[in-house]
Amino acid sequence: MASRKLIYVVEFREGAVRIVTETGKPVPEVAEDLGIHPGTLHSWVWRARRNGSPSSDRPVAEPSPGGRLRESERSELERLRAEAREKDKRIRELEMERDVCKRFVALWVK
Repeated sequence: MASRKLIYVVEFREGAVRIVTETGKPVPEVAEDLGIHPGTLHSWVWRARRNGSPSSDRPVAEPSPGGRLRESERSELERLRAEAREKDKRIRELEMERDVCKRFVALWVK
């Protein structure tokens, strides 16, 4: 008797991988719960970590040539820099408030 190769839909694969990655449960436990072979789930998780998708053998995005940033990387970098500037500004404001409170307490104690 020949064994049949089961084909799982992409949504099922992605859901199984999400369960492993988000809950931190071990692959054999999740595989048993879902009724699939642990080796199959392990390969899906490995592909998802390596390629960004449990269904693809190729990486989702190739690294950009010459070390240049892709547009998505550039926009994320700009967003992070703006966020850092806002946080630095808030830190300076809080430090000024702290200094004012220190001076107030020093005058109040005298």
